[in-house]
Amino acid sequence: MQIHNLPYRDPGKPDVRSGARFLVWLFRHQLGGQARALGWGLLNQLCIAGLAVGTGIAVQAVVDRDGRGLALAGLLIAGLGIGIALGDAMLHRATVTNWITAAARAQQLLARKTADLGSVLTRRVAAGEVVAVSTGDVEKIGWIVEAVSRFVAAATTVLIVCAALVIYQPALGVVVAIGFPVVALAVLPLLPHASARADIQREKAGYATELAADTVAGLRVLRGIGGEELFLNRYREASQEVRGAAVRAARTWSLISAVQVLLPGALMLTVVAYGAHLALDGRITVGELVTVYSAVLLAQHPMRNVEEIALAYSYSKPSAKRAARVLALERTVTTTRHDHGRPTGDLYDPVTGLLAPEGLLTAVVCGDPDAAGTLAERLGGHPAGDIVPAQDGDEPEPDTAPVAPAAPSVTLGKVPLDELPLEEARTAVLVQDKEPVLLSGTLRELLDVPSSGRVSAADALGAAQCGDVLDALARAATGTDGAGDPMETPITERGRSLSGGQRQRLALARSLVTDPEVLVLDEPTSAVDSHTEARIAAGIRQLRDTRTTVVLASSPLLLDLADRVVLVDGDTVAAVGTHRELLRSEPRYRAVVAREPEPGAGRTAGVPA
Repeated sequence: MQIHNLPYRDPGKPDVRSGARFLVWLFRHQLGGQARALGWGLLNQLCIAGLAVGTGIAVQAVVDRDGRGLALAGLLIAGLGIGIALGDAMLHRATVTNWITAAARAQQLLARKTADLGSVLTRRVAAGEVVAVSTGDVEKIGWIVEAVSRFVAAATTVLIVCAALVIYQPALGVVVAIGFPVVALAVLPLLPHASARADIQREKAGYATELAADTVAGLRVLRGIGGEELFLNRYREASQEVRGAAVRAARTWSLISAVQVLLPGALMLTVVAYGAHLALDGRITVGELVTVYSAVLLAQHPMRNVEEIALAYSYSKPSAKRAARVLALERTVTTTRHDHGRPTGDLYDPVTGLLAPEGLLTAVVCGDPDAAGTLAERLGGHPAGDIVPAQDGDEPEPDTAPVAPAAPSVTLGKVPLDELPLEEARTAVLVQDKEPVLLSGTLRELLDVPSSGRVSAADALGAAQCGDVLDALARAATGTDGAGDPMETPITERGRSLSGGQRQRLALARSLVTDPEVLVLDEPTSAVDSHTEARIAAGIRQLRDTRTTVVLASSPLLLDLADRVVLVDGDTVAAVGTHRELLRSEPRYRAVVAREPEPGAGRTAGVPA
């Protein structure tokens, strides 16, 4: 897989029984890239080690005053230099490709899982943790995947050098063959301690990221209640804990680095002292001593990969564990492959008893805004609390224990949404929540969504009363009085360049363009004034005239245009009728819509005319 071919058409089904298994799964899907990196790594490392041979020949030629031997040594070193340059360049290219493609595969898997689970993902995993996994963690996962081939090439080179030295000069070769494993394995007792400190640092960094994400998301509310400084102080404390954990982890890795410098130095001194003794006794030549010395010196270069692989594994292991934890989340429901065809008919929720007849505009009034959001998710086939970690013989971790079973599925035309493939279910029923997200791009790209083709972008923008938004975008495009094309005007990330009401109306236009069989809108006009709200309500009614529409709202302007209004009290339907009928006959309805206290709850206001 090459970088220019990304993204993957199908990133595959990962093994998420543990973080280690997930890493192995990623490695297995990159065997071709790993083989290329290994080949170039061997070329690079063996050419570096081969310089020792050229150096030894050159020194011995000088001692023997052999011009031909010196020229041969020069040609050999020049050829090795070309091999080193080629191998290093191609090794870097191959390993970076492995790193990017592994990180991209992990990101695609996380993006697919997020889209698969929808908003209920954050009921099991904090939003900040999802952000941390999809950014910092995937980089560390890619690091270990690309470092493996480089380490294998280095280890193979060291073994070849040791074997060659034993054959070339047994007396010194045996010392080197014993010394290199000792140098490589000396850091093993320190690795568990280093890994533990790295885990602590990663946990504290993840918590700080979650705290920062949650604080930024609720900054406006925090300022309103005067809690901004409190949360900023909490983040400062969390940040200092991350800094302290990072310093402690760095100390351990500094000790490992010191061992990696001290022991090779001691081995070098041993080889030089013993080799000088052998040379003085005439048992080896000066050229042989220089060759062995150079081989030991140059072999320290591949030995550095021992520290790198240890560091990469220590940091990638908790990252892979966190990624596997997110990827292991699955729905409790089982999608069947029954050929129901395209479902049509009434939308029915067996939990509350809510019925939305086909082709009608049904308004739903809930006294609790949180209950309205939960109901909207369930109507879209996203029942709350229906996610559990996937298990394949392994025990679940304590923080990912299964939650309560999911509620009965919502049905569309007597077909349970849970029995439909996820893509079909979401095509049939589209839910727009209270805070829809606008992705960056032009307005044309924003409205370029899968649709039936029945509703044009112009009709949807008109129904959502986006005229002033188009004028603002046109002015932003040219800096003149509306001479630009608003459809080609870029919209910043999350639509931050627009007001709350403008973002809400553009999101509504996007949903109307989609033209699903059933459209569920949760407070679609909460950020607009009453005059605009009335026109939007009429536009929705006209554009969705033959489609099933469910609007969760408490605005009289929307409720008065609905074909039927359903009052949901708690978890059950309490009353059904038109807006005016319920105002006359249902005190609980008046308490929510007209802000009139229920009988016995204090002063009773007059019933609105």
